[in-house]
Amino acid sequence: MLKQNCEFCMNYIYDEEYGENICDVDMDMDEAERIIHGSYKQCPYFRINNEYKIVEKQN
Repeated sequence: MLKQNCEFCMNYIYDEEYGENICDVDMDMDEAERIIHGSYKQCPYFRINNEYKIVEKQN
């Protein structure tokens, strides 16, 4: 399985229903299977969760 830094991704959120963090990207089963089985070197949906960058845009 592909090693990711999901905890630093904007798409990795806490889901109260499941009681754990999940990937919030809406992908079909084929895309999910490619990611799980390592067809990608890195996740194509990874977006750094940089709070400082968000604040810069607000100023």
